Amino acid sequence: MSVDFASTPRVIEFAPIGDIATGFLTVAELQRDIPFEVRRVFWTYGTPPDVTRGGHAHYRTRTVLVAVSGKIVVSTELVGGAPLDFVLDTPSRGLYLPPLCWRTMKYTASAVQIAFESTDYSEEDYIFSMDEFRGMKNPSG
Repeated sequence: MSVDFASTPRVIEFAPIGDIATGFLTVAELQRDIPFEVRRVFWTYGTPPDVTRGGHAHYRTRTVLVAVSGKIVVSTELVGGAPLDFVLDTPSRGLYLPPLCWRTMKYTASAVQIAFESTDYSEEDYIFSMDEFRGMKNPSG
């Protein structure tokens, strides 16, 4: 299976349109704001604050996460890399997660997360074992 070690997680800023008096609209355009063709979209909500979700990486799938409500703390780790934490607490900010990026998420009670992904669902694309993930080697470094 071909894998992509070239990229790192990064924050994506989406431009909100509007003001406090009338409200806001935020737009994300493919290829300009989301760096891949979206094949799957799902959302997570009602997650109790003491629950950690995620706990996996993907071989091929690229993901953009957005907290459309509440706050989400996303902890990431790349193959052979140091852990990085990101806070998503505004719907005008997303987080790009490349392939081979381990992720876990903690949510506030009001958090609603939407995920845009580059592939259709395939169980074979998931790495669920942290030991297996940490045992992988980055061929470029």
